[in-house]
Amino acid sequence: MQLWHSPARTHASFDDPDLVSRAGLVPVMALAERCGLPALVRRHVKITSRTGVNADLKAPCLIAGMAAGADSIDDMDVLRHGAMDTLFDGIRAPSTLGSFLRSFTWGNVRQLESAGKEFLSNLAGAAPLLPGKDVLAFIDIDSMQKRVYGHAKAGAAFGHTKIGGKSLLVRGLNVLAAVVCTPLSAPVIAATRLRGGSAHSARGAASLAAEAITAARAAGCTGKIVVRMDSACYAGKVIAAIRRGGAFFSVTARMDAKIRSAIAAIGEDAWTPVSYPKAIWDEDQRRWISDAEVAEVSYTAFASKKGQAITARLIARRVKDLNRKAGEGQDELFCCWRYHALFTDSPFEMVISSLN
Repeated sequence: MQLWHSPARTHASFDDPDLVSRAGLVPVMALAERCGLPALVRRHVKITSRTGVNADLKAPCLIAGMAAGADSIDDMDVLRHGAMDTLFDGIRAPSTLGSFLRSFTWGNVRQLESAGKEFLSNLAGAAPLLPGKDVLAFIDIDSMQKRVYGHAKAGAAFGHTKIGGKSLLVRGLNVLAAVVCTPLSAPVIAATRLRGGSAHSARGAASLAAEAITAARAAGCTGKIVVRMDSACYAGKVIAAIRRGGAFFSVTARMDAKIRSAIAAIGEDAWTPVSYPKAIWDEDQRRWISDAEVAEVSYTAFASKKGQAITARLIARRVKDLNRKAGEGQDELFCCWRYHALFTDSPFEMVISSLN
């Protein structure tokens, strides 16, 4: 026995009219309706295009498809398999949903984001989404280059991304996202921004951070909020926006000459040994690291920019730089260190701040 076609051209579908292939969508969509998803989309999203009608039906279709594992327009056909239409009403064809997405303008995207923020607030009130949110919450901001195909794709451009530990140029779109979590919960998306592929990582990060803090507060995060970012968002405007929102910040500092000078001025007796409960993978040394030393000094960043100077804590972490040729008989004469800097106004103690 052999296939009539190559595996790439073979398509299997679930078409038994008496069975449901995605019964798990029933509680998911029931919770979405209870939290007012269709009504929120109907109230906020106003698309003038003919293909943008019935947004309150089409948006839940897209959400249900993604929850079922769809990652392309064609995959949205999973909602029409078997007896799915006996459980759900208003299911639209993949081509209809594709036309709906293409009708969105920038303003419509912002309208959908407003609906999403209100939905997150409703969801946090209806389910234990963020346990411990009245004590402490974290907001993590990061960007990602997503590869796209097709020469006519709007906004597609080459940007840097890491694949397998290597920095590569990839043609695609750049996504900036903020997620909120607590020490007891999984992360939940609070704000997103889709940008051109060549966008700098920090572009729009200040406004996104402000929106994420507002969304977290609306979701019930009444305690301390700490916004964590990598060195791409090490900018005065971003940190100022976080402080205006009443949150703390924790950002990886770039190892420029001023940071190096501040670390070099730290005395040897100021370093405190720490042991990480979970080992950290070091890309430069290609090994797991569980032991380090940390120290703290006061530091003023962005002093060269008018009105943007920020004084906070500079927490430095140093790790022994192992001699890779020690096994060949070339033992080290003295200990060498590799340094990492963290700029923060976190209320936590030094060791806890370095772990977080």
